[in-house]
Amino acid sequence: MLHLRLIVPQDRTDDVVHLVRHTVGTTHLVVMPGVALDPAGDVVTCDVAREAGDELITSLRELGIDESGSITVEETDLTLSAHADRAEEEAPGEGADAVLWEELADATHEESTFSVTYLAFLSIATMLAACGVMLDNAILIVGAMAVGPEFGPLAGISTALVQRVPRLVWRSLWALVGGFAVAMVLTAGFAWMMNGLGLFTGAMIEAERPNTAFIWQPDWMSFVVAFLAGIGGTLSLTSAKSGALIGVAISVTTVPAAANAAVAFSYQDLAQTWGSVGQLAANLGGIVLAGTLTLLVQKALWAMHRRRIRAA
Repeated sequence: MLHLRLIVPQDRTDDVVHLVRHTVGTTHLVVMPGVALDPAGDVVTCDVAREAGDELITSLRELGIDESGSITVEETDLTLSAHADRAEEEAPGEGADAVLWEELADATHEESTFSVTYLAFLSIATMLAACGVMLDNAILIVGAMAVGPEFGPLAGISTALVQRVPRLVWRSLWALVGGFAVAMVLTAGFAWMMNGLGLFTGAMIEAERPNTAFIWQPDWMSFVVAFLAGIGGTLSLTSAKSGALIGVAISVTTVPAAANAAVAFSYQDLAQTWGSVGQLAANLGGIVLAGTLTLLVQKALWAMHRRRIRAA
């Protein structure tokens, strides 16, 4: 269930109450007249089944409540109520299949911010991966992939393309391209420092490295894995099952490929540099394509389901 807390101008309260009452899947409607001070108005709360949440939120925005008041949505982990059980039974579809587009847009917008924290995580992940590729250590590679925050901007691009929000596309692209550029430059500097300390050597970059050689040898399997991971990651975001994102993060070699490109460039090994760049491009392209197609399919299926329910 979702819990909605609304601040509503007093002249729109009746419209909001009417809307909530006539939306299938809602319950626990409470109106507190005049208690809101900033912005001034009434406070209206209700619970709604997740599968009915997007329709209700969209209708509230059409009433202008997000402009004249506020709409706050919270996930409820546990609701013990026969009314809530009945509301979920009446709501069309399954909650796990429903996409809250406003929630998705807000989450990807936040994750696509070109911030100091985002750069720090991406740079640290890339440096960890650099240690992994030089030592041919798969454990370090997996750890680096788990730390990397790059799925946020990738999901932001897919969401923005489906929702047709050009500003979010450019914001996400800037976070992705700019973030990897900064991380790779810092990692190249890190490699030079480690070389000066005698911890990295040219012989390490030229070694066979059987555990990590795939990172600079892209093939169609690289794209297939990235495509499948993009589907899984997108489903994880839309169904609020964020735990699956860890599995997605350690399935693709975006961060290790960027790390190997930076390290190889610092040793002037251009063959490995370009191979790693190809691996990075295959992974990024596969995830964006998969995420966009997944969201388009989800949007179409949910629209068809709604039409069937209304026709019935």
